[in-house]
Amino acid sequence: MPHRLNLRAPADCQNCGWRPKHMFCNLAPDALADFDTIGSSASMQSGAVLFREGDPGDRVYILCDGKVKLSCSSRDGKTLNLKIALAGDVLGLSAIISGSPFEVTAEALEPVSLKAIDRTDFLPFLNRHGEASMHAAKALSEEYMAAYSDARRLALSGSVSGRIAGLLLDWAKSESCGKAAMRFHMTMTHDDLASFTGTSRETVSRTLSRMQKDELIRIQGAAVTILLPERLTELASE
Repeated sequence: MPHRLNLRAPADCQNCGWRPKHMFCNLAPDALADFDTIGSSASMQSGAVLFREGDPGDRVYILCDGKVKLSCSSRDGKTLNLKIALAGDVLGLSAIISGSPFEVTAEALEPVSLKAIDRTDFLPFLNRHGEASMHAAKALSEEYMAAYSDARRLALSGSVSGRIAGLLLDWAKSESCGKAAMRFHMTMTHDDLASFTGTSRETVSRTLSRMQKDELIRIQGAAVTILLPERLTELASE
């Protein structure tokens, strides 16, 4: 069963320090004031499941802080990790708009805060504000492009090193927010990394160790620093 959300009054999105950095929430004052009146803020602990694949798509979730893992499963129980959602991402958007069940399972990788909005409130909000509708369309477009990029990496990368290099670069770029230093906090296990890259945990461990030995990356606890992004880019394109 999905985690029972601790719902509270709507978040004050107008005074959120993260808003200028996140496309969907960066709305004009009138749209943002309206956005503040719908939905509820909520928090979840690490390991909690927000929704499961196949659940009714009755809410959309704007991730305000923390990381959420999105995955899907086959009938025989195999799990494929698809994405790590970060602050500013909108979860369940395609299900809400299409009226279909959630396509993925969303699990918190660390304590998260979010805004939950019922479908019956979210769709009228999009109808009232063309800017918000465009932001939703852009978010869906970015989801499509990310899925295409991931499929291309899995299908066309000739080496496990290339797939892992591409994944590390994607995560570093997402968390660095344009800063020169490419660092990120990896909350994933080697099993998770193996699922993302279509390989085994043992191969992931060996590949990361070799990358550290070659001084391509540095791992200190959960902190990962990309030391030679150009070399990782070369690996990812092989």
